[in-house]
Amino acid sequence: MKAKGKSLKRGGAGGQGKPRERRILVVDVGGTNVKVRISGSEDVHRIPSGRKMTAERMTSAVLALARTWKYDAVSIGYPGMVYRNHPVVEPVNLGSGWVGYDFARAFGRPVKIVNDAAMQALGSYRGGKMLFLGLGTGLGTAVVWDGTLEPMELGHLHYKKGRTFEGYLGLRGLDRLGKKKWRESVADVVKRLKKAFGVDEVVLGGGHAKLLEEAPPGARLGDNANAFAGGFSLWANDPGRGVRSVIGQ
Repeated sequence: MKAKGKSLKRGGAGGQGKPRERRILVVDVGGTNVKVRISGSEDVHRIPSGRKMTAERMTSAVLALARTWKYDAVSIGYPGMVYRNHPVVEPVNLGSGWVGYDFARAFGRPVKIVNDAAMQALGSYRGGKMLFLGLGTGLGTAVVWDGTLEPMELGHLHYKKGRTFEGYLGLRGLDRLGKKKWRESVADVVKRLKKAFGVDEVVLGGGHAKLLEEAPPGARLGDNANAFAGGFSLWANDPGRGVRSVIGQ
């Protein structure tokens, strides 16, 4: 199905003075809600999602919400694998039609798409070399090094007893192990991966990070709201303006 969208008029620089800063619409797609925020505002708007939320329904709902907003570009955090700015696998907890969908045409704006964990990782970055672990239904992973974002798929690597890292730290691992042993597994994985990647710190984000009583040694707790900061940063990658590049996007 072809994406339907109407091109909207973009705002200009506003006189001969300093050009206004670009306004970015950030869309954080989740299995329960699609969260939307525009740069320059602290308001976060939620659109219920679920297994019937297709790509077309999502863009239509966001366009309806933002019909009176002025924005220049769109960032989308997608709950699945992304390669060169396109989803390559349909999401597990949403409807279909995401792979091959023309988001730029639907929004009538330039669009950048990254994995949702990668977008939150970017917004959590403070400098140096950082590994991000997104604790949720699965295990989202990314590395940010000197401002360069590298989305990863570490969750599918073998961990122990025939199970993957995601099999221990994801929702199924939490349900199987219980909170206490799950927290112990999180601490063990942080220790192993921090050493393996030689990072300065590990950031624990995602919806289940709140279940940790405290961050294990070598890690700090992130915040889901950092996804919006990451979405804004995706468009700040001009020389000297923040993130230098997004690998594979």
